[in-house]
Amino acid sequence: MRQVHAGEHVDGGEYVDLAGATVWHFTAGEPTGPPTVLLHGLFASASSWGTQIGGFLDAGLQIFVPERPGHGHSPDIPGEFSFDTIVERTIRYLDEIVGRPANLVGWADGAAVALLVARTRPDLVSRLVFVGGYLNSEGRTADEFIARVARRDPTTVEYLRIYYDDTSPDGPEHFPVVYDKAIRMLTREPEFDVAEFAGVAAPTLVVVADRGLVRIEHALELSRTLPHARLAVIPGTHILPVESPELFNPLVLSFLAADPPSVWEFG
Repeated sequence: MRQVHAGEHVDGGEYVDLAGATVWHFTAGEPTGPPTVLLHGLFASASSWGTQIGGFLDAGLQIFVPERPGHGHSPDIPGEFSFDTIVERTIRYLDEIVGRPANLVGWADGAAVALLVARTRPDLVSRLVFVGGYLNSEGRTADEFIARVARRDPTTVEYLRIYYDDTSPDGPEHFPVVYDKAIRMLTREPEFDVAEFAGVAAPTLVVVADRGLVRIEHALELSRTLPHARLAVIPGTHILPVESPELFNPLVLSFLAADPPSVWEFG
């Protein structure tokens, strides 16, 4: 186990104190560009966005990529993983670190976090991209990977711990604690009614893979519930941003720059 401190620079990022935790984040880009926060999901880290960061910076965005406690370079803290605590800390990050309304791009349960932030603090969110996320267990497909995670399949456990062991200041011996907390969160949350988000006014792009973890019907329901949402279905799986950045990146950048047409103009 290695102690970390606010202001310490590691692997191109920096540690900051935030809501009772010391978390690592990466930021880069044009200071006057649109601030855009990339939110990873459970078992992931900032490296999940490796195929997006370069292209987003080239497009003139100012990028912020925080890592949750117990993920990537951020040490774990006591207590369970929960949407309540993740959303609270994300709001503090937007308030204290970003300091102005930002685009939120959330992947997996990071997408649900982004939507919850937009519902709680609409003043902090400019635009929202909801990627491969679901809001309740009915929205999730019966996926074999999740089943393997839940039953602690040894090959799956080893796969998930590869990057943890290399980057976590808590050391490899702490991974079982993080894994147990992640499984408990995965089996309990999220459980929200899609209708609860009908008041989220931020322009939102709902992105779903045609062979992912999310039922297309669920993504369609969300896109029709949010008052300013559009739906994109892209060939791929749950790791769509990594599989097909040549499709995903231009789609997201185009949406962040302007609303897509809503009416066919002719004549």
